[in-house]
Amino acid sequence: MGVPKLQNQMRRIVADFNAGRHEQARLLCGEALREAADDPALNHLMAAVLFAKGEISEARAHIQASLAIRADNASAQLLAGRLARAARDFDQALFHLARAAELAPGAAVLIEQARTLDEAGDRAHALEVWRQLTLADPFSAEAAARLGRMLFEDGMPADAAPLLERAVKGSAPASAWFDLALVRQDLHDHVGAAAAYRKALEIRPDDAEAAVNLGVALQEAGDMDAAIEAYRTAYGQRATTFGTIAMALTSAPHGKLWIDRETLKGLLGKNKN
Repeated sequence: MGVPKLQNQMRRIVADFNAGRHEQARLLCGEALREAADDPALNHLMAAVLFAKGEISEARAHIQASLAIRADNASAQLLAGRLARAARDFDQALFHLARAAELAPGAAVLIEQARTLDEAGDRAHALEVWRQLTLADPFSAEAAARLGRMLFEDGMPADAAPLLERAVKGSAPASAWFDLALVRQDLHDHVGAAAAYRKALEIRPDDAEAAVNLGVALQEAGDMDAAIEAYRTAYGQRATTFGTIAMALTSAPHGKLWIDRETLKGLLGKNKN
């Protein structure tokens, strides 16, 4: 195939792919590969298209064909790593990502390495790479959220707090707000924790756990009426939260006592449909 024709075909493939026309892009790739089966860029493109379509095994075959011809392509090594992770072939994923890091070190590779180590269950190494990523890319909300969560789990809420504050800047998922609330609660900032739980519930209104925790934070802050409303929301969403709510209401410094469980259930179910 002539170079100009191949370049035109690849431009069309990229245009279709970027426009979300993945099946059209795949068909064009297949047509081009019939004439230029050994072209590394074309095989790379086909791997990307197939990955987008969820066809992992075939995508891996094409990215390996690309790397067999041009092994020093950092973006191809990165894609090979992502594909191997999708196939849960973690050793191969880390191999390709290490090669990508040698060729083009940076945050793009670090985040894939961190995600892979997380999925592989290698927590110690994952934590270290997430830490490196927060230094390499201070604006990475994902890195800040993940490292913050891990530090909180390791009993270091004071270290986790500034990372999670960073993670919720901009458009943050409910999970980041929830984790920030947990950290604030652990640091006895109950008003701040309640504000973060409310943000989490704005994004994910059906999160019964966040509603229960909001009730606990409000109760600890001394706002019993608002705490009861939060508990009502949680109980209305998931009746199995009753035990946790009952324990919180009767054991916290600002709690109350009820004669029996049915009385408390009646209070919590007052506005329940």
